[in-house]
Amino acid sequence: MNVESIVIVIADWEERSKYMMKICEEVSKLKNIPLEVRREDYDFLVNYGEKDEFGGVDIPQSFIKLKDGTIKHVMTKIPDNEKGMPDIEAGIKELLEKIEKEG
Repeated sequence: MNVESIVIVIADWEERSKYMMKICEEVSKLKNIPLEVRREDYDFLVNYGEKDEFGGVDIPQSFIKLKDGTIKHVMTKIPDNEKGMPDIEAGIKELLEKIEKEG
């Protein structure tokens, strides 16, 4: 497998961080890939994260780190279901698909 680790940037004050953590922990266990948790690491987000139209970054964001050191963005925030609630299963599926794509 080409994926070395799953990287997540979260903040204790950001409510959706707990959902992103659930998604990443579940995929980490399923695929036996280490999980690296970074708290409020804005330098990492500025270098690798998704930015808004003003150049700012949101928390949480998840990434995969490849064995060659490349960092690939996976998702910002979490998909919502039809009721506007965080969709953990959709997030897991999205992360698994990105990992499978990288081989």
